[in-house]
Amino acid sequence: MALFISFWVFTGFAFAAKDSGIFMTVTTGKRMVVNHNIQQAKQGAVSDALSAAVQNAFSELMTPQVLASNLDFLYTEILSHPSDFIITYRSLGEIEHKSAFLVAVESRVNLEMLQKTLTDAKILDAGKDKPFIMFFISEKTPSDDLPRYWWGKDSTSYKSLAEETIAGKMIQNRFMLVGNGPQRPDPSFYNITFISVDDINSARTLGKEMKADMIIFGNAASSLATNRMGGEKTFDAEILLQAYDVNTGEKIISSKVQAVAKSNTDEEGYTQALVKAAGVSAEDLIEKINSYWSRNLRKEQTFDLKLSGDNFLPRFIALKQRFKDMPEIINTLQKEIGSNSSLVQIQYKGNPSRFANAVMLKTFDSFGLEITDVTDTLVTIRFIEKQQAPAAEGSKAPAPQ
Repeated sequence: MALFISFWVFTGFAFAAKDSGIFMTVTTGKRMVVNHNIQQAKQGAVSDALSAAVQNAFSELMTPQVLASNLDFLYTEILSHPSDFIITYRSLGEIEHKSAFLVAVESRVNLEMLQKTLTDAKILDAGKDKPFIMFFISEKTPSDDLPRYWWGKDSTSYKSLAEETIAGKMIQNRFMLVGNGPQRPDPSFYNITFISVDDINSARTLGKEMKADMIIFGNAASSLATNRMGGEKTFDAEILLQAYDVNTGEKIISSKVQAVAKSNTDEEGYTQALVKAAGVSAEDLIEKINSYWSRNLRKEQTFDLKLSGDNFLPRFIALKQRFKDMPEIINTLQKEIGSNSSLVQIQYKGNPSRFANAVMLKTFDSFGLEITDVTDTLVTIRFIEKQQAPAAEGSKAPAPQ
């Protein structure tokens, strides 16, 4: 039993039956035993396991970028009462180990209710009408000998107040950001070498690896102003940013903003000026990107769709039937077809990535879809088997501890 529980602490099983509105998963929970109260520890461990089950269902419904951009909603609106989304559950095993109570629980999550909650909050569709964006913003104040940046040759330790402010406001407006924050990508991992801090081509290449639609490249700087406001010093900040289409390299947006702040101390003045300018910069970017993206999101593109998998023909026919429910598809042309594969040319109001996202929302009774590759000219999809959910047993979820 100890080995069994140890295994489930680090692994889990998930089954999503979207057509029936059920998500099944196995999760674990752990609570310390306080004052020999094993029952209380058990209830707490089960509650933690159910919370993890709802988290798994939450992540099943959206991309990692969308999930990361909506952690506040997940924790405040979903995980504050996870039992609301649990249909039934059953304990697979439990053990008391080193003053802690461990449980493994199989849960059935009400996927339909969770989908409605996320749809009502305009989260489930997040990213479909917004581009995925990656920032490359260097920053400098008079106290810095050189601009600070995180990419490229001789990069320095980096914490950009301007980027943090801009990113926060864009996330609030449901933009999807990639490669930002503390877990930035290492360019060398992708064999990308920046020639200089201004190497836009390398930034585009890294952005493409991160599945970004556009990169925002530029700099932020603050300085002591010549003018004064009464007895206080004034500080200037300027942020100059340019957005590039990752695929074409076209410069699509330019933004230049300035701001002034006053303070008695230099460091506080530099900070206030940068944050103030960043707020204005974010508003300018949001307006310009929304305008650009609404004009270009539905631009017609032609690309190939490669399909393969077992039991191919009936599944291929079923998918083509679903294409009729996608008004963005203008035309399809059969280029090749075999016993277990096919190549179809797609004329679509949008790019291949948008098409792939739309197709992934389609569900089928007896099989699933796995997208293995998305490029500018080709989307590759494989038909996969759908596991059958075992009959659920157990009780309605307990109230969270």
